[in-house]
Amino acid sequence: MTLKIYGVARSRAARVLWMAKELGLDYEHVKVDFATGETRTPAHLALNPNGHVPVIDDDGFILWESMAINLYLAKRYNTAGLYPSRREDEAQAWQWSFWGMTEVERPVLTAMMNRAIFPENQRDPATADAAEKSLAAPLKALDGVLGPTLYLLGDHFTVADLNVASILAWARPAQIDMSPFPKVAAWLKNCVERPAARAARQMQRE
Repeated sequence: MTLKIYGVARSRAARVLWMAKELGLDYEHVKVDFATGETRTPAHLALNPNGHVPVIDDDGFILWESMAINLYLAKRYNTAGLYPSRREDEAQAWQWSFWGMTEVERPVLTAMMNRAIFPENQRDPATADAAEKSLAAPLKALDGVLGPTLYLLGDHFTVADLNVASILAWARPAQIDMSPFPKVAAWLKNCVERPAARAARQMQRE
């Protein structure tokens, strides 16, 4: 059975689509749109009772939460070496994935919504500025880690990089000044310019 990925590409499903393309998977993209209320239908709630996307159906195995999905897909279909082989590196992949969600996603998303997504009359510049300010500490931490290596777990791109970069990819529309964090900026550019990442972004425009 073909892997099914539920969710539109302009949602967190984008990071799952990126992963699927990195792995070269055959999949069916089921474009469930949160903006039209499709995530609240009985059919979708049967897949994810939280009423969110993404969700995957992998031969009858249903999984939601984008980070969990990507860690699962990378380990299950490790055709490109995206999932670490060492137990310690595996733990660090989890660490960075959870770190991205707890330390980075909310402020980046808040800045993006108030600088690019909300209608002009609903944007709050002070809220966006405060969100960007709160990113300084985690970005400084990331910048320090990236010093000795090209990627989070060494010199090879892994699921850890994909998961964190999929969040920080919002920094550009959020107008986050990355100049104080040159190693983060260089690392992020390397990640988001990968062919699979570009292909996933193209889907957002379709």
